[in-house]
Amino acid sequence: MAGEPQADCLFCKIVAGKIPATVVRETETTVAFRDINPQAPTHVLVIPKVHYPDAATLAEAEPAVAADILREAARIAADEKIADHGYRIVFNTGTGAGQTVFHTHAHVLGGRGLEWPPG
Repeated sequence: MAGEPQADCLFCKIVAGKIPATVVRETETTVAFRDINPQAPTHVLVIPKVHYPDAATLAEAEPAVAADILREAARIAADEKIADHGYRIVFNTGTGAGQTVFHTHAHVLGGRGLEWPPG
């Protein structure tokens, strides 16, 4: 069922504490942790504690939680001292966009130049 933890989901297991992660922030609705394959000096994932496969599905079902992800991304950027220099928030949606874990997550990237368009 949408929103419910999925037994085969890596990020649901992180939320449940069954798989370790380097958590940098946690709220009632989100968990943020360092990416294990960072693409920038700062690369943190912000995930909702509820399971939805992508950002659009989450925004439709629980817009307040989607807003929580963006709010936490900004707080992480401030905590990581990248807010003043610029940072990127990325939601990959679908395999064609590079999504490999089908649990909504935002990548917070910064600490180096981020060219446009992304590669």
